Amino acid sequence: MTNPLRLHAGGHQLEYVWLGPAPDQAPTIVFLHEGLGSVAMWRDFPQQVVEATGYGALVYSRAGYGNSDSIKLPRQVSFMHDEALKALPEVIEKLNLRDVILFGHSDGGSIALIYAGSGKATKVRALILEAPHVFVEDLSIESIQLAKDNYDNGSLRAGLARYHDDNVDCAFRGWNDIWLSPEFRAWNIESYLPNIQVPALVIQGEEDQYGTHRQVEAIENQCSGIVKTVGLANCGHSPHRDQTQLVLDSVTGFLNEIT
Repeated sequence: MTNPLRLHAGGHQLEYVWLGPAPDQAPTIVFLHEGLGSVAMWRDFPQQVVEATGYGALVYSRAGYGNSDSIKLPRQVSFMHDEALKALPEVIEKLNLRDVILFGHSDGGSIALIYAGSGKATKVRALILEAPHVFVEDLSIESIQLAKDNYDNGSLRAGLARYHDDNVDCAFRGWNDIWLSPEFRAWNIESYLPNIQVPALVIQGEEDQYGTHRQVEAIENQCSGIVKTVGLANCGHSPHRDQTQLVLDSVTGFLNEIT
């Protein structure tokens, strides 16, 4: 992936990478990373999507991740709403995006759903969601607790440092602490789903350790627009890494159907 650029959005300097055609030449796929993700953690997947679709791609790290600005912790329960309703619209506006597909992974998928259901996402034509959350499940909390144990006592911190540099503790604690807080158990974004009228593709690994098919069913049953779902065997929480070609095929097929 090319060297990141910088823009100011949501009150912070954010790193971003642009791939493929400019906004006035093709639609733009905006990649919204997971709760421990960053520009670098997407690796070459966004470039593969650009080559498969001919669309442009914007990949950025939210504040507190990668080489974007750090943030003051702890995060609030509303942190995904803040990203969806403040930072993301500013990113889209400042980079002059015109025709947007949101590609959200995990927390990034939830951010995409909030924005799409806010009534303000006038430039968004479709959603691609990998392992999104719309409410909290016991399985999620159990796995997030295991991640905490691995970060404190195992190899996870060293592995994440490759993608977050000096932000590694900010990235992990900012995600882990709020998800494990008692007040976060009531987090729920289902109220946004009926307002979503654009088509959506939901991709869920059948062995996802952070969420079950109940999340997919809620999106499928409550969104007003067309929802296409893809369940992938031998796939955990990161379908684009575990089943790259199947995800690419699903994405290109979906985009061909809606254009």
